[in-house]
Amino acid sequence: MEPTLEDVSSAIDSTWVMVSAILVIMMQIGFALLEAGSTRMKNAGHIAGKTVLTFGICSIAFWSLGFGLTFGDGNSLIGLTGFFFDGSAEQAAASFSNFSGASVPITILFLFQLAFAAVSLAIAWGGFAERAKLSVYFIFSILFTVLIYPVVGHWVWGGGWLAELGMQDFAGSTVVHLQGAIVALVATLLLKPRIGKYNRDGSSNLIPGHNQVYSVLGVLFLWIGWFGFNGGSTLGASDGFFGYVAVTTNLATAAGAIAALAISWIVMGKADIPSMLNGVLSALVAITASCAFVDPWAAVVIGAVSGILTFYTSVWFDRMGIDDPIFAFSVHGVAGIWGTLSTGLFATPALAEKVGVGGAGLFYGGGFHQLGIQALGLAGSIAYVFAVSYIVLAALKAIMGLRVSREEELVGLDVSEHGIYGYPELLQPGRVQQPAASPKSIAQVSN
Repeated sequence: MEPTLEDVSSAIDSTWVMVSAILVIMMQIGFALLEAGSTRMKNAGHIAGKTVLTFGICSIAFWSLGFGLTFGDGNSLIGLTGFFFDGSAEQAAASFSNFSGASVPITILFLFQLAFAAVSLAIAWGGFAERAKLSVYFIFSILFTVLIYPVVGHWVWGGGWLAELGMQDFAGSTVVHLQGAIVALVATLLLKPRIGKYNRDGSSNLIPGHNQVYSVLGVLFLWIGWFGFNGGSTLGASDGFFGYVAVTTNLATAAGAIAALAISWIVMGKADIPSMLNGVLSALVAITASCAFVDPWAAVVIGAVSGILTFYTSVWFDRMGIDDPIFAFSVHGVAGIWGTLSTGLFATPALAEKVGVGGAGLFYGGGFHQLGIQALGLAGSIAYVFAVSYIVLAALKAIMGLRVSREEELVGLDVSEHGIYGYPELLQPGRVQQPAASPKSIAQVSN
């Protein structure tokens, strides 16, 4: 039989979402390079390797329970069906009415959503960097994927109470990024600062990353992967709307890079590359909620504001004695909050109607209604994720401990956890060198 127009449209949509899922999974490369490059070489192999480990654990946990808890039929709080996903039409019909009528096979939707859960988990690990036990990654990966991520995911995307209210979070500023960032913040608070980060008077010391080129490459991988992250969330390509989403995403990202570099230059006296990279990521995080709801000019504003916010909050957190090695909460948390609120300001009536979620923002005649929904969604999500992650991590700390010993931390997690250095040739006598600090750093600004 000749394929119908519907068949062709479904094939195009399915191909695009599958490609997007692959792009989002490839973002794990970006996280591995960024986090390894932004930390010390004695931990580089450990940090890169645990990215592969935790993606594997997340995949199994999301397949068995996480997908059903997030998207399965249930109530306004949690999904209760679709566990141990088998990809069958029978299970899809019985357990995932939220996906009924979708032109994309549920197997592809599963892979796409798995990639999102894995990104959120990767963000969380930023707060654990350079001092957490490897065993914690095993246990907490499962608990995050089952107890934390699915609940807010169901509230916003799975037909839960925030979905019923019309909360606008197109690709996950709250669902993905803010959740991971809150966990990173809780971990940072419970693990305490790295050895040598702060002096007795409270002033902070710069602990520079060992490879800025890795960090740049990681951010570029993430920038490219984000086109799948945001564009793929259209769940189709046949109407071409994914192109519009890609445009707003890119404009915001470019604005964030420029704004963050400019503000670092003004404040620090030097054009700081790590600040620029954080500006790129924060803008990507912020536009993730609003990319389908706002005009291009608003995307530029959202990106620029996020870049500036991230710079100043990074300085403030450092001043407060919070050692967040890769600025996970500033980049993904503060920007996630701003991005989620921004739809309540800038969402246009036409785009809100096209997407079919919520209404116009404050600046487009919607009053405070949509902004209030966004704020309520943020409050509920922050409260739940902070409370549960704190309870879980505090319990793990009491039972098994979260942090490696002082000796293990000093020698580095490559050797202490894996028995081999990430750069073994540098173990030769006289070969290890400490990277020089920049003339002025965020740590110095905060002091």
